[in-house]
Amino acid sequence: MAKVLIIGAGGVGQVVTHKCAQASEVFSEIVLASRTEEKCKKIAEQINYPIKTAQVDADNVPELVALINREQPQLVINVALPYQDLTIMDACLETGVHYLDTANYEPLDTAKFEYKWQWAYQDKFKQAGLMALLGSGFDPGATNMFTAYLAKHYFDEIHYLDIIDVNGGDHGYPFATNFNPEINIREVTAECRHWENGAFITTPAMSLKHSFTCPDEVGTYNIYRMYHEELESLTKNFPSLKRAQFWMSFSENYLKHLEILGNVGMTRIDPVEYQGQQIVPIQFLKTLLPDPSTLGPRTKGKTCIGCLVRGIKDGKEKTCFLYNICDHQECYKEVFSQAISYTTGVPAMIGAKMMLENRWMMPGVWNIEQMDPDPFMDDMNRYGLPWKVIENPDFNLL
Repeated sequence: MAKVLIIGAGGVGQVVTHKCAQASEVFSEIVLASRTEEKCKKIAEQINYPIKTAQVDADNVPELVALINREQPQLVINVALPYQDLTIMDACLETGVHYLDTANYEPLDTAKFEYKWQWAYQDKFKQAGLMALLGSGFDPGATNMFTAYLAKHYFDEIHYLDIIDVNGGDHGYPFATNFNPEINIREVTAECRHWENGAFITTPAMSLKHSFTCPDEVGTYNIYRMYHEELESLTKNFPSLKRAQFWMSFSENYLKHLEILGNVGMTRIDPVEYQGQQIVPIQFLKTLLPDPSTLGPRTKGKTCIGCLVRGIKDGKEKTCFLYNICDHQECYKEVFSQAISYTTGVPAMIGAKMMLENRWMMPGVWNIEQMDPDPFMDDMNRYGLPWKVIENPDFNLL
């Protein structure tokens, strides 16, 4: 039994708090902290389990250190903004507490999706006898585990990987994002990179499209190739990969809105002067868009996220698709949140559970696929994200 500190009270933080409370045999005490404590209190009121709340500025290391020293958790679950990863890691080092996050660090002024800043903490965490687990969400997170599980149980060597993320949900708004608008738009508009023949190849954002029919009657959607951070760690930790790509579904309506917003400068991440003040257009846009945490009651449909892997088994070529399907309305019934937050929050709780149960506990900084996938995959079935494997499917993007 352990005490955990969750930092971040958005949609994902809400799910993580609910799911930790469901596993109270592991998470005996839960503290939820955010810049706005009122958000934490609203989440705590949803849950029939004692949740302590606190206010903290996650950009401020002394504030973080004071909170951690006061609460004495064994683990900090970081579901705040990616810009705050390093300050929270610094605070964990100073206080001697383990660390977990769901997304890699991003500099505030540059749309860079790289692990180099966090990987640089490897020696610090190792020497402190602390563990930092990176990317324990869905993608990254569950998709890394899917890849590791297939590599362990279905292949002798994996050569081609396509991560496919389809959101078949409809929230009814003309334009909204399913997670933090600023992070979402930065991610989607960034240059695409995919791995091929030992190097990353850069292409324009959203320049390659496929039609993909999901299994289990979820539907057929247009998916677009884009860069996603797990490609960096997966290609490092599975060096047999000849090609690795990430695909995400977008509606024509979403892309048209995004194009227009980009054309008029609303997706810019650099400051501009407005009436004597410096504002960042994308941050202003964020205040105009629906809060993703409010989409749960009105979002209908399903997600389908999985890994399509081709490789060699017993000298023969083989393909497998390992995937999860999640229903937006079922998620809302359980934790008052839509499936995008749910599919990120559940793996965050499971990763924390793996650490606190000492199934995964190694000093240093680690990406999730470096851990044994089996207990994690078992808990995905147990805590609301059941998965399936299709061997030699009749579809292929490779």
